[in-house]
Amino acid sequence: AMLPFELVEYKDRVRRTLESMDQLGIDTLLVTNPANMCWLTGYDGWSFYVHQMVIVSAALDEPLWVGRLMDANAARVTTYLKPESIYGYPDKYVQSTERHPMNYVSDLLKEKGLAGGNVGVEMETYYFTAACFTTLLTDLTNAKLKDATGLVNWQKIIKSPQEIIYERQAATIVDAMMTAGIDAIEPGVRQCDAVAEIYRVMASGTPEFGGEYSSFAPMLPTGEGTSTPHLTWTDAPFKTGEATIIETSGVRKRYNCPMARTVHLGKPPKKLAETEKVVVEGLNNAIEAARPGATAEEVEAVWSKTIAAHGIEKESRIGYSTGLNYPPDWGEATLSLRPGDTTVLQENMVIHIIPGIWMDDWGIEISDCILVTPNGGEAFCKYPRKLVVKD
Repeated sequence: AMLPFELVEYKDRVRRTLESMDQLGIDTLLVTNPANMCWLTGYDGWSFYVHQMVIVSAALDEPLWVGRLMDANAARVTTYLKPESIYGYPDKYVQSTERHPMNYVSDLLKEKGLAGGNVGVEMETYYFTAACFTTLLTDLTNAKLKDATGLVNWQKIIKSPQEIIYERQAATIVDAMMTAGIDAIEPGVRQCDAVAEIYRVMASGTPEFGGEYSSFAPMLPTGEGTSTPHLTWTDAPFKTGEATIIETSGVRKRYNCPMARTVHLGKPPKKLAETEKVVVEGLNNAIEAARPGATAEEVEAVWSKTIAAHGIEKESRIGYSTGLNYPPDWGEATLSLRPGDTTVLQENMVIHIIPGIWMDDWGIEISDCILVTPNGGEAFCKYPRKLVVKD
């Protein structure tokens, strides 16, 4: 397999996961989040619409991969695992009303002597369903199912030197994507045609390295739509006098580097121009505050204080850790920059700081993905932090 990382790095990730399991009293861990599967083994395929997992246990020589039989070769192609550690369940388990892939998993755990003790499952992940849980509960009568949500996610939060290289490459791609998207936005041009340019650059990347699909579709709210962050595009034309937000990500080896910018066609209204200054000042201050030893809530407080001085407040978080991921999200579901999050920032964490302001019928987003360094946050992207005005 052509692995994105050295074997020793994967082995270290498994070792750290096993240590965390030991601390939490988990004997066997069923990892169903595809980002966590990839991080532990290198597995990479668009197969997360069917049930699959990586099984981690100190009783095993190495993790086991379990998935649909037709995807088992994908595990051979993309992971470091030995062929005997790869298990494919037959198609009769796929989308069946008679049986469930977790029946197969339970049988495998029994065969390996892993069907007792505490079995950890990722309860709060998009890929682990209620049926997965109830099937395991029924089949594993000698085991205790424990919630292991976030166990692997928290191991991923400090990035290795090679991970940071991939983040930097993803940043180069998203800079080019943003340039292409904003260049394409002109009065009369359809939104879908601007997004086609963003996708073209997302995939082609640079002459040195190509890009991959993002974990979020490009967000492109425009006009009144800018009052809310998570709208995609339509085939309506852009209009003079309207703003458009682009939030998208470059991706390299599944490492996402997100960025948001706002563009306005024609002279922006006073309220937008004034809010831009506040957002950029707040973003700059939050980035500077993102240094080792600061807590997540302290970084958010710097932003809140900045905007409060201008009479603005914002309810939602202003950032989160990001990196290796699959749809539907590029966030890692660990640290959030918001009041009450006392996570201490450490060097080489990667955080998307996105202090968007959304009002009744308009909004502005200017964000940057940063690396936590002893001198404060270092932005991965070069794209200027400003409201882009196209006259």
